[in-house]
Amino acid sequence: MKPVDVGEKIRFVLITGLSGAGKTEAIRCFEDLGFFCVDNLPPTFIPKFAELCLHSEGKISSIALVCDVRGREFFLNLMEALKTMESMGFQYEILFLEATDERLIRRFKETRRRHPLAEQGSISEGIKEERKLLEKFKGKADLIIDTTDLAPKELKEKIKEFFSKERDKNSILVSVVSFGFKYGIPMDADLVFDVRFLPNPHYVDSLRPLTGNDFSVKEYVWQWVITRQFFQRLRSFLKFLIPCYVREGKTQLVIAIGCTGGKHRSVTISNELSNVLKEYNYQTTLEHRDILKN
Repeated sequence: MKPVDVGEKIRFVLITGLSGAGKTEAIRCFEDLGFFCVDNLPPTFIPKFAELCLHSEGKISSIALVCDVRGREFFLNLMEALKTMESMGFQYEILFLEATDERLIRRFKETRRRHPLAEQGSISEGIKEERKLLEKFKGKADLIIDTTDLAPKELKEKIKEFFSKERDKNSILVSVVSFGFKYGIPMDADLVFDVRFLPNPHYVDSLRPLTGNDFSVKEYVWQWVITRQFFQRLRSFLKFLIPCYVREGKTQLVIAIGCTGGKHRSVTISNELSNVLKEYNYQTTLEHRDILKN
């Protein structure tokens, strides 16, 4: 196929990731955003399909395709299909969805569905094989979303924030996530900051049942000199670092702030960091992953 003059005529998004991670919910969100959506198109047909859309006289300008291991042997041709797209002049974005093995196994058991790669073996074996097959596509992804603790509504919001047509393509989406180390580091974190060295409100009886969203907890955390010194340095560091990511073409940055349980210190620091990033005019989202856990 000969290169075509694509320019900015077509926005092409490939949705892939682990089975059970939320691709069905994702494609519905893209439909709501006005994308022309196709689920499970064999990769061999993708370049020809993109070419057909290019000649639709502007009727189809935003495309979202789901492509995953359900395609069996056909899926193995996906990388070649993407290389063909590049040689034709098409630009594309990859949305990769993942979750922990434990959550994926639970979802398969709840829905009583069989994992596409576990016809003869266990679900965990299928997930392990699938992770290997998808590793190279995860490395090429423009946006990785860990759906382990996301409700469908929250997944839709993340997709909308990143892929909405109103979003400036040259901007970066900064996601701030508070978490508890006892529950594990967020899988999609780019930068992780450990605030367990700060004085812990958990050991104050009156503050233990509260969270970092409560004024008395915030007051306790910020009263310490070490907290203010740390945050001043964190603020300065990110003010320098984020523009570097933007210049390199990074479109999403996930900053994870962790304390022991993800309820007090990390929440307080994340709230303030989110406010600061908005002051810097970055599109910012805030999530307190473990705030409701015991």
